Amino acid sequence: MSNTYSQIFIQIVFAVKGRENLIHEKNRDELEKYMNGIIQNRGQKTLAIYCMPDHVHILIGLKPNISISDLVRDIKAGSSLFINEKNWIMGRFRWQEGFGAFSYSRDQMRPVINYILNQKEHHSKTTFRSEYVKLLNDFDVKFEEKYLFEFVE
Repeated sequence: MSNTYSQIFIQIVFAVKGRENLIHEKNRDELEKYMNGIIQNRGQKTLAIYCMPDHVHILIGLKPNISISDLVRDIKAGSSLFINEKNWIMGRFRWQEGFGAFSYSRDQMRPVINYILNQKEHHSKTTFRSEYVKLLNDFDVKFEEKYLFEFVE
């Protein structure tokens, strides 16, 4: 894609199927590195990533040679296979369908990176449901409750 220039920053959020707490702290770093590898292999840049026990936040610098949906599909499929091959859980690991994608400007990078890297502290004060609905509202994304992730609070 010569002569194509872009600056696209996207935060991606997706959840574990059934919102179960299946991503254990002892495996978090290895999973984040694996997801980063998928992102890099697709020619994209990871700016921040944090895997909570039941959901994931990823901030990427997106090049216009791939759709967000294709990238998220690859991250979810590859990481599910990785988790299942590692036998980190009893049974089969799966991600919920769908994801959130939110765009940011360059001057918003530092606060968003800090927000993502401080997820553990953030979620000591708020639920994932509250966080996700706030993101949707802050970005003026119209949604129907019945199509949100399965939330178990």
